[in-house]
Amino acid sequence: LESVHGGNNRSHEGITPLDQQDQLFTKAIEFPVKETQAWTEKIKRLRLLLTVKESAMDVPTNLDARRRISFFANSLFMSMPSAPKVRQMLPFSVLTPYYKEDVLFSSQALEEQNEDGVSILFYLQKIYPDEWKNFLERVDSKNEEELRETEQSEEELRLWASYRGQTLTRTVRGMMYYRQALVLQAFLDMARDDDLMEGFRAADLLSDESQLLTQCKAIADMKFTYVVSCQQYGIQKRSGDQRAQDILRLMTTYPSLRVAYIDEVEEPSQDRNKKIEKVYYSALVKAAVTKPDDPGQKLDQDIYRIKLPGNAMLGEGKPENQNHAIIFTRGEGLQTIDMNQEHYMEETLKMRNLLQEFLKKHDGVRYPSILGVREHIFTGSVSSLAWFMSNQETSFVTIGQRVLANPLRVRFHYGHPDIFDRLFHLTRGGVSKASKIINLSEDIFAGFNSTLREGNVTHHEYMQVGKGRDVGLNQISLFEAKIANGNGEQTLSRDVYRLGHRFDFFRMLSCYYTTIGFYFSTMITVWTVYVFLYGRLYLVLSGLDEGLATGKRFIHNEPLQVALASQSFVQLGFLMALPMMMEIGLERGFRTALSDFLLMQLQLASVFFTFSLGTKTHYYGTTLLHGGAEYRATGRGFVVFHAKFAENYRLYSRSHFVKGIELMILLIVYEIFGQSYRGAIAYIFITISMWFMVVTWLFAPFLFNPSGFEWQKIVDDWTDWNKWISNRGGIGVPPEKSWESWWEKEQEPLRLSGKRGIVLEIVLALRFFIYQYGLVYHLNITTHTKSVLVYCLSWVVIFVILVVMKTVSVGRRRFSAEFQLVFRLIKGLIFITFISIIIILIAIPHMTVQDIFVCILAFMPTGWGLLLIAQAIKPAVTSFWLWGSVKALARGYEIIMGLLLFTPIAFLAWFPFVSEFQTRMLFNQAFSRGLQISRILGGHKKDRAARNKE
Repeated sequence: LESVHGGNNRSHEGITPLDQQDQLFTKAIEFPVKETQAWTEKIKRLRLLLTVKESAMDVPTNLDARRRISFFANSLFMSMPSAPKVRQMLPFSVLTPYYKEDVLFSSQALEEQNEDGVSILFYLQKIYPDEWKNFLERVDSKNEEELRETEQSEEELRLWASYRGQTLTRTVRGMMYYRQALVLQAFLDMARDDDLMEGFRAADLLSDESQLLTQCKAIADMKFTYVVSCQQYGIQKRSGDQRAQDILRLMTTYPSLRVAYIDEVEEPSQDRNKKIEKVYYSALVKAAVTKPDDPGQKLDQDIYRIKLPGNAMLGEGKPENQNHAIIFTRGEGLQTIDMNQEHYMEETLKMRNLLQEFLKKHDGVRYPSILGVREHIFTGSVSSLAWFMSNQETSFVTIGQRVLANPLRVRFHYGHPDIFDRLFHLTRGGVSKASKIINLSEDIFAGFNSTLREGNVTHHEYMQVGKGRDVGLNQISLFEAKIANGNGEQTLSRDVYRLGHRFDFFRMLSCYYTTIGFYFSTMITVWTVYVFLYGRLYLVLSGLDEGLATGKRFIHNEPLQVALASQSFVQLGFLMALPMMMEIGLERGFRTALSDFLLMQLQLASVFFTFSLGTKTHYYGTTLLHGGAEYRATGRGFVVFHAKFAENYRLYSRSHFVKGIELMILLIVYEIFGQSYRGAIAYIFITISMWFMVVTWLFAPFLFNPSGFEWQKIVDDWTDWNKWISNRGGIGVPPEKSWESWWEKEQEPLRLSGKRGIVLEIVLALRFFIYQYGLVYHLNITTHTKSVLVYCLSWVVIFVILVVMKTVSVGRRRFSAEFQLVFRLIKGLIFITFISIIIILIAIPHMTVQDIFVCILAFMPTGWGLLLIAQAIKPAVTSFWLWGSVKALARGYEIIMGLLLFTPIAFLAWFPFVSEFQTRMLFNQAFSRGLQISRILGGHKKDRAARNKE
């Protein structure tokens, strides 16, 4: 008998039962063949296949349709196991965790306009013009106004938009293709010639009368289960949240869809001291069959309801969400799908083949425990940044994971659409580790766990699943920050320690570089720049650099300059694009790869990758130093809006701006005190890549910010930043509203750090005192003395400045309200005294303008170092009543940094061509696909004017 449930027949591998073996002459050969209608239809199809001629008119105009057809046709020639009948295939489940993301775009959300007047619907119409035209044709409408006249068309419009965003509706539709594919394949397995002549669609129309189709659907439901773990569904349902209604609509549309959630209920307590206690249930629901005459009937129906010992959400949200729902899955395979993914009907037809990989020993020793498949990033056409990210991710999920699986054999699980051996992992700790902080990147720990327990992770290229990625710089940076934090926690975890001890030498090295080693090497690369520049600073200020450069042995240094030029070329981020070029070359030809590479460079891809270098370094290093990694929500919307200056400042101040200004000061000091004995060419070769890094870290967020150089936006940003920097914090004031709240939040890693982290933070801050120690002896007024009294006098100047700032701060609090005139007189006297001292120093010891500039370069880093030390020892500073002064000093530094960043941007905003260039650079890829960004950023005014006239 054929097994309906399938099974894992690994113990009988290689032995075919006698009743399934093909034997010669077991069936009588009838000749001539009887001419039936089915036989005639097959001959017609064969003749059509042999005589059809391809025409350019038959090629789809839609690029995504071409890609899907091309990949599906190519994948049929790849090595894949033969597909069993649906009755005999391995049953499997799909699990999707969901929190509070968009389920279905509402009509209001589609029409809601951002500050540029661009709505989601208008944006989608311009990005997908051919699909919008086809949609209007399907619903028999000529334009959007006619479309909105009927309620049914309005719902179709919501679905059309949701299928092109990163919504749960798109994901559910894609995963439910599995069921459609299994029903179709079961129909082909079981149908007779007469059923085939009627066709599958005809049988579907007669579903109430077709017993065959009923059997096919029953078999598909036995083989496939889809569970969406909607963590907040119970709360959303009770609060009347629209997302709960949209989830219920999905269950109604797809009756075989199941939703799991944590239900929090108040019940009478058995404890005498408590009247009511909270009880938690893990519930599984489906859409209920409602009756027209019973309007009060529930729209969802409980299938299982399991009482929990307490709140299940103790660790990280996503893994806990998966862990509580995994008991509701069935079968031997479990595919984990994120809610920003989608599937394609033609790819689901190959699921039977893919599941057969579980029955093969891929390395001759072990059966697979995780089957990896490739992804297609479908968000690459939105902007140039999205294109860079798409190419980078595509190279990782294709050629990268292919090499990791074979020959390196160090592929793990990376949160992609991998298929787990469900029974293997259920008995070995599950598919997610959920401990707080340490398991921030919960996906890869499933791969660590599987490998440590003698599992085998493979990768297969003949199936692909769609995946959405972040499309704006802020989204991308938050995502990379989360990944870098996760790798920092992996470095500290015992899982990586155990893998390093149990791998052989070559797998250990491969595992190192493909996981934490990549981030550690990135951090070492940036550290090398710091060590080089601080070493140069020491050589320049001590005079050794001049002695070495003017010596006879170092006069002829042309070979050194050639070497420096080549390494500078490599450091500009070109190597980051090499894996992308290889993947594009393998799939679409190396001519296309070269043209894409050149186009990416014209769109400043090197700026993007160099900026990402700073993101990875900062967050990975911070996690190693202090720990405290946290999940960072990136959002999955369409980023066509302008990010305000204050928002960019909050996000990149510590990770890029501070470090960029520090490197800039180092390069300026190196230029000032080394120019007399060093040629310009040598200086350019040595520092060109570092200047590129400085400019990138300081201005890339504004360069990749839509409408970043429009004058009106600049004015609004300045007003908003002034308001943010001057607002006082307090309990309940979010960081987005006040600089003080943001500044306190930025110091949270120090509060979580141990003594070792605090000591290292103080040691690292001591580097800022080197400037003052070296530069005070290079002033024009101190040229002829090397006494230590000069250095001591410089500290006296610093402390006098701090005392004056403290006096002004105290005076503002005590006298500004009642004695305004006295307070203004005090400030006037301080200013006159300062000017008088400067004039005296210029007149008597002949202090120069360069000396004033050098003093600023010497004292500003010292003050920043004092700030860092004060933040590290906050309890001691607070006990001496000095924390208010530290806060005032920090605010002053933030204002100075803001002015340094804002001034060049405001200057460039005066020139209209800069904004035009930025728009073209940001959205050039979308231009080639029919996106007219000028209409998006400016054409909305005409549309609104036309509507007002009507």
